Amino acid sequence: MQWVPITLYTIAIAVSPCSESERGCSLSSLSTDGHARRPGDIIIGATFLIHVNRIQSKALFTSQPPELQCQAFGLDYYQSMRALLFAVEEINANPRFLPNITLGFQIFDTCTAVRRAAQGTLWMLSGGQEITSNYNCFPESHLAGIIGDSASVRAIIMAQILGLSRYPQISYLATSPILSNRDLFPSFFRTIPSDEFQAIGLAQLVSHFGWTWVGLLAVDTDYGQFGIQLVKQEIVKAGACVAFSEDIVTGKPNRNAPHIAQVIKASTAKVVIVISADYDLLIVQEELLTQNVTGRIWIASEAWATSTLLSDKKLQAILVGTIGFAIHGGLISGFPEYFKSLSPFDHLYDAFIREFWEQAFSCKWLDDLADNTTFRGCTGNEKMESLKMKIDIRITLNVYSAVYAFAWALKNLIDCKPGTGPFKSGSCANISSFHPWHLLHYIKNVHFETKDKNVIFFDAKGNPPAIYDIVNWRLSATGAMEQVVIGSYSSVAGGEKTLTINNSAITWIYGETQVPLSKCSRSCPVGFMKVALPGKPSCCYDCARCHQGEISNQTDAVVCHQCSPETWPNLQQDQCIPRVIDFLAYEDLLGLSMATMSVSSSAVPLGILSIFIVYQTTPIVRANNYSLSCLLLLSLFLCFLCSLGFIGYPQPEKCLLRQVAFGMVFALCISCVLAKTITVVIAFNATKPGSRLRKWTGVKVSKSVVMFCTCIQFSICVLWVSFSPPFPEQDTKTQPGVIIYSCNEGSPFAFWIMLGYLGLLASISFIVAFLARRLPDSFNEAKLITFSMLAFLSVWVSFIPAYLSARGMYTVAMEVFAILSSSWAVVGCIFVPKCFIVLFRPNMNSREHLMGKGQR
Repeated sequence: MQWVPITLYTIAIAVSPCSESERGCSLSSLSTDGHARRPGDIIIGATFLIHVNRIQSKALFTSQPPELQCQAFGLDYYQSMRALLFAVEEINANPRFLPNITLGFQIFDTCTAVRRAAQGTLWMLSGGQEITSNYNCFPESHLAGIIGDSASVRAIIMAQILGLSRYPQISYLATSPILSNRDLFPSFFRTIPSDEFQAIGLAQLVSHFGWTWVGLLAVDTDYGQFGIQLVKQEIVKAGACVAFSEDIVTGKPNRNAPHIAQVIKASTAKVVIVISADYDLLIVQEELLTQNVTGRIWIASEAWATSTLLSDKKLQAILVGTIGFAIHGGLISGFPEYFKSLSPFDHLYDAFIREFWEQAFSCKWLDDLADNTTFRGCTGNEKMESLKMKIDIRITLNVYSAVYAFAWALKNLIDCKPGTGPFKSGSCANISSFHPWHLLHYIKNVHFETKDKNVIFFDAKGNPPAIYDIVNWRLSATGAMEQVVIGSYSSVAGGEKTLTINNSAITWIYGETQVPLSKCSRSCPVGFMKVALPGKPSCCYDCARCHQGEISNQTDAVVCHQCSPETWPNLQQDQCIPRVIDFLAYEDLLGLSMATMSVSSSAVPLGILSIFIVYQTTPIVRANNYSLSCLLLLSLFLCFLCSLGFIGYPQPEKCLLRQVAFGMVFALCISCVLAKTITVVIAFNATKPGSRLRKWTGVKVSKSVVMFCTCIQFSICVLWVSFSPPFPEQDTKTQPGVIIYSCNEGSPFAFWIMLGYLGLLASISFIVAFLARRLPDSFNEAKLITFSMLAFLSVWVSFIPAYLSARGMYTVAMEVFAILSSSWAVVGCIFVPKCFIVLFRPNMNSREHLMGKGQR
């Protein structure tokens, strides 16, 4: 069975495309126009976007598809390519860096085409002369790896091919996060940060300026789609909303620009984040210019943040004020002078310099001139110093760093000491016969500092130290568009990301000095909160006043905050202020007035009592039960004074006793009135012949009535205080913004029972007195009692609805007023007429007058 592999091997050799005798079996060769080569002991391959566009041709499948036709020479990308040549020459010129080793290069123009990227990769793997899959028929040079590509979609294709054999690949501009996947792309590295880092930075930038309503625009490649997904996630996470998200369709000649322009024009979003290459965005910007869509703030990804292609004067009306994440700039000592010293006669290995010369000096080489051309001829003696060309040390620095990463990896491979090497048994790789995976090991562990102090290394995912420059597009003194650095975004130790921006250095659209707004809804002022609109993003909302008792002290508050029980919102509802303390205080005019009235009124019953004592022997005083009158006057004195218990701070003892005192003294008062009424009735009826009521005419009956009626009220008050006593409380709910210090009655039922019992006594007294109103005047107080009880009941019937509707101190004031009014009703109706007769009509205060009056 050993012959089978031998035979297969023999057949493989026989059909090998490297065999000159079997050329007919080789794969068909593809055109590899657009490349440059320089021989060397070790070759560094590279792909560049020398031409930024291509002629679209439709495949008919009836003939061989035509080769891609590249056009639109890219001056920026040519500078990047020259950075590779500069680095290679600089390394070769240093004999101590890679002794006895000469670096060469192979450069391929991908021309924005994925097919060209794959073609260039295979071309370099095959030796750099013709494409022969899986074979290198020109082994005189050793391929170290490839630098490229500038676009993620092309870098992914290249990484899939190079990863099969573990050829190191270092991209200088591919930012797609998927390229960090080591399982899919084990040999990929880059000198530009991943879009994952940029996406977080863009979201922080949006938050920094307070923008919550932004539009998104991205190319339909992996670079754009992966980038826009990350940006959208981070923006939403930061609290902003996406107004629209549109794709720049690279497969269409117009890039879908008319539709995009209409969407941007119709949207209220003033900020648009664009993740695209400059040559794709250019077509969209030209369409926006045609439709006069201005007044937008453009946020640029690193792919176009420093583009000279978009810095055209005609786009100034649209792009001034743009803010972008630019590749971190640095220094490449000697490169500006090197680039300005270029000559088409001195750089024989540069296949693109003639075309660059034509583009830069707007001329044509004599051998390319047609008879009808309008271009002047190129001589090659034109001076680069005459060009006002900006030397961009951004992408060029990434290319320069990538070349040195390969060079340092090769140096470390050369410096390896046998026995201490990283490979099996401590072995080292041979510089003349190393495998791709040998160099891959050293690329992973490379860590160096360039002569300009730029530190280069790769993390576990092949990414470099992450740092961006924040640039602002503005007009220079000469009227040209320029990008000025206004801040930075970087990752520091511990993974923390820092955004630093000098706001005062920013030039906005229309020369504005304040940050333009981009919101779906106006900001909610303090005192309001945001209310979500059904079916709308969270950034679109209405503003609603905070509920009673709540505040919001910041704009665009999501929720309002409840004030503490001791505080209440001010009129604007933006801060909590101490509540107004409400109780019937002696310091208040109302409290002072009622206290004065209570004290002064209490002197009246005492004055009347003194008059009765002085004139106790007179008929009018003795006629109506002198002892009951004195007791009634004393109870009225206490009635006036008990109102003082309702004025002042409601302390626990005061709350416990004030209603009890009120109920007891009024029960005593009304009991005396009732006893007097009953005494009048009994006394009149007892004068009739044969009346059995004679034995009830003594003072025992009146005392018994007073004691019995008062004891019932006393029992009610004892039960009330025993089971549900009144207590002080702070009421913060009844009246907004006010703390009502009051006495909680404990049991409202007991309070109304107590008050109802007084009403019952007064009602009985009124009815009895009313029925006895026609008795002879000589013995009759019935009319006076009738009027007094009518006034008494009127006061307390009116008190009930007023008491229930009043709030705070006015509730207490109503009860004090009722106490004073009802007390005055009894005093005025019963005792004032008697005092008037005693003091001012002494002739009427005689038994004869009274008896005579009774006889009529």
